[in-house]
Amino acid sequence: MALITVTELDGKERKILLDTGWNNEWVDYIYEMNNIPAMLKSGEIEFMVISHWHLDHYWGIESTLKHKPDITIYGPATHYPEDMQLLKGAALTAKDKEGKAHHICKNDVPHTGKLIECSPEGDKGDGIYRLMPGVATRMFDVPILLRVRGENVLYFNVKDKGTVTVTGCCHPGVLSLFSYARKNFKGYQPYGCYGGLHITLFETWDPKFDDIIRGVKSFKIQKLACNHCTGWIWAEKAAAAGVPVVKGTDKYKSYKKTSSVATASNAFLTNGDSVVF
Repeated sequence: MALITVTELDGKERKILLDTGWNNEWVDYIYEMNNIPAMLKSGEIEFMVISHWHLDHYWGIESTLKHKPDITIYGPATHYPEDMQLLKGAALTAKDKEGKAHHICKNDVPHTGKLIECSPEGDKGDGIYRLMPGVATRMFDVPILLRVRGENVLYFNVKDKGTVTVTGCCHPGVLSLFSYARKNFKGYQPYGCYGGLHITLFETWDPKFDDIIRGVKSFKIQKLACNHCTGWIWAEKAAAAGVPVVKGTDKYKSYKKTSSVATASNAFLTNGDSVVF
């Protein structure tokens, strides 16, 4: 999950949420540390974009809705019934091989606001949804593991700099996101990228990951602020190859890194870190 602040050309600041985490206890903790509940209640946070319906991006929905149940949500149209069940205020259970039901997550606050179901057609038939001046989202209808399909990706046109791509998990592939913008956005000038890039999340290496490094370098972006599912090893190798990877800190870290290849490198952004484009 991320809080995104957009500064318009007249200096006005506008805020949106990207995703809402996976666990209410953890999301509540992070929200309180960053004054998110007050921003939701006052309407300072205007809407939320759900990148995709994976549990780690969506199952913490109650933490948002209990402060703003009528918040407008942009989510992929390729949801399943259980996704809507949770959104409408319910618990999700799963049965084990003996048929016994087990609680997996809940939401006690039904969503009462508008759900904009994003499709590849966009809001005007040109493939994108216009969120505010200079900000759009594109739904990439791609298959994703764990019975999920489709991912929303944000694009920001930053004055005098270029386009910043913001992704939750980058399941379509980071080069596909850049290539889409180059093909479809007039005057496209790549500038930055933020989000999980879903490359070496299991910390194993394949030669194709070298190709991704070369591909990212070819777009000549100025800041790569990766996190989450990117993979420590890819971030380290990309930075060593000259990709401008933004380093992280230990700002809100309350757990030990478990990666054996990056035990203290702060190879990318982690909980509580921020970046300015």
